[in-house]
Amino acid sequence: MANDKSWKKIFTDYGIDKHDFTLSPFEISAKEIKKACQDFTQTGEKEVRILCKQDSRSDRPQVFIDKGLFLLPVKNGLYKIIQGEGYVDIPDITGSPIGYTSKLDFKLDSSMVGNSEMQHLDFAYASSLIRTFMNDDSLVLTIRGRKFTPEFSFFVGSHQIQTQSVQTEVDAGYEGKDKIVLVEAKNSKTTNTIIRQLFYPYKQWKLHSKKDVFLLFFEKRKDTFFIWQYGFKDENDYNSIQLIKSSSYKISSPNA
Repeated sequence: MANDKSWKKIFTDYGIDKHDFTLSPFEISAKEIKKACQDFTQTGEKEVRILCKQDSRSDRPQVFIDKGLFLLPVKNGLYKIIQGEGYVDIPDITGSPIGYTSKLDFKLDSSMVGNSEMQHLDFAYASSLIRTFMNDDSLVLTIRGRKFTPEFSFFVGSHQIQTQSVQTEVDAGYEGKDKIVLVEAKNSKTTNTIIRQLFYPYKQWKLHSKKDVFLLFFEKRKDTFFIWQYGFKDENDYNSIQLIKSSSYKISSPNA
């Protein structure tokens, strides 16, 4: 992988390979990453955004895997390399999916055109599957797209991490009378994902609202919709993530 070569040079240039991660994470800036990789010719070897996109365990360069490291953004253009478990498993949901009849009294022809995460999630919401899963008929779509976090801190193991103005993105957020539901959606079978994709929006909306914040991981595979609900035992502990419940569904139209 291009990332392997690039990150090996980054680690050598800044002495990261000699850093004691048990004492502290290693802070590195986008400018430093860009400088170390400036002589590479391929976009994937020098583009900071690509080098720092490590959404699953297998996306990490080999030096990260060998040392048990993961990467977190802590500010616009600033990252911390941290030793520990940065990812959460997405367990397979076994057994037959639950048959679910859409609450709409007509068929959505447009939902059959294309194959994107967003349209599948929108179809699940329009059919009231999200409301049914959360047992809350008051949920309405209110959050979508990129936002920047307020300042907050949390722990990874014994290390306190301070963050400010980090860009987050949720595929959809729904607000009801007493809760906010944030959804991370994928369009293919996912076995693990970086906890940050759930944790940062969770912390963000815990600060923006006094309502309870709930987290869903969503996938559509062929004709089946999968939903996992996650939560945090301690809102200040990155690794306190836990699976609350999960189900799979097949949605049918009442007129089908």
